[in-house]
Amino acid sequence: MFYKVGELMYQENSLFYNYNQTPLADRIRPLSLNEFVGQKHLIGEGKVLRVLIETDKITSLIFWGPPGVGKTTLAMIIAKMTKAKFINFSAVTSGIKEIKEVMAKAEQNRLMGIKTVLFVDEIHRFNKAQQDAFLPHVEKGNITLIGATTENPSFEINSALLSRCRVFVLNPLDEADIILLIKQTLVDNRAFSGLIIEVDDHLITSIARFSNGDARSALNILEMAVNSSSEKDNSIVITEAILKECMQKKTLLYDKNGEEHYNIISALHKSMRNSDADAAVYWLARMLESGENPLYIARRLIRFASEDVGLADPRAIEITVSCYEACHYIGAPECNVNLTQAVVYLSLTPKSNALYKAYAKAREDAVNTLSEGVPLHMRNAPTKLMGELGYGKDYQYAHDNKAKVTNMKCLPQSLENKTYYHPTEEGLEKRFKERLAYINNLKKKL
Repeated sequence: MFYKVGELMYQENSLFYNYNQTPLADRIRPLSLNEFVGQKHLIGEGKVLRVLIETDKITSLIFWGPPGVGKTTLAMIIAKMTKAKFINFSAVTSGIKEIKEVMAKAEQNRLMGIKTVLFVDEIHRFNKAQQDAFLPHVEKGNITLIGATTENPSFEINSALLSRCRVFVLNPLDEADIILLIKQTLVDNRAFSGLIIEVDDHLITSIARFSNGDARSALNILEMAVNSSSEKDNSIVITEAILKECMQKKTLLYDKNGEEHYNIISALHKSMRNSDADAAVYWLARMLESGENPLYIARRLIRFASEDVGLADPRAIEITVSCYEACHYIGAPECNVNLTQAVVYLSLTPKSNALYKAYAKAREDAVNTLSEGVPLHMRNAPTKLMGELGYGKDYQYAHDNKAKVTNMKCLPQSLENKTYYHPTEEGLEKRFKERLAYINNLKKKL
């Protein structure tokens, strides 16, 4: 299909501005809600955010969503439609000093009847003090704060600030949205001025699928493909070969310090717990191919070996510790098969969370009895005074008994009859259950 782009009608104020050096995503940024692609659950006809914008009733907002879904663009559209001054503020490059300067300007604007929309990109990167600096200005109405974050605002934004903002969740764009965006771009006079671009629809679909819901990623691939293609007679043909070169390495949706990091490690953990080896290997691959540290994964496997396998298979912890050592010695990417071995083993081995539950119950009692002393007969008596005070009195040495077991009480008096470890009949833990029953019956006879 051929896409004819009209003459350039976009101008910058700077005399030295080079239009072609501006990223495509910025050149074709939508200027109205009707041009905006995606997020119909928020800005579709009659939807809550669209109504708030059109009725000029916008309050401070938090946009939570993955990269490339339109958080910045939507904030700019809000500023334009509400006739407010738009200030783009980056948490990466700004501190308290810059916040104060911007706030002072916003307050001056308010006194002159000018509204200010302050867009804070990556607001989760601000520390508590920096976030607190916005509070008085939000309360005074000096600014309408719009924060953008890829992280869960419940964890990353101060409760005081969060309570004054309305959170809207932006979703990854679906394939149809990205296809529409690409086709709109190819005929947008701001994109590739004066060029005729020939690209088959199936290649557009490939870009859409490859971008994984990220509009910016899709546009970057398109721009790279156009720039990598030869121009002849004001025409460019994007071939499948060129497109493949532009998509050699897929950037997966994964932030090693963000929420998706925890989502994927959770998916790995739960797949192994459900004995789904195929799913577990898939999530492992997602993490490794996104650049995750293999040692982090190995540490999580060691935890799983005790939390979800335990004594149902005591070898699980041996195997995972060995896996950690292998990852340490070999490193990435060769250690991927070591991790795969451990993941598959943990997926298929018998499961028991008896150890996990035992500690949880014991911890609860331990926290509530921290002030309770160790029973005197359980204490050592290295000095004469300690012996006179009753330390070690009535202690029963298990090795003096033929069965290596006594009926001595080892818990504090308030917890005398409590039990924490309740073994299952899974795998080898059945043998531990039988052994525990034998010990308990033996104690009753002593």
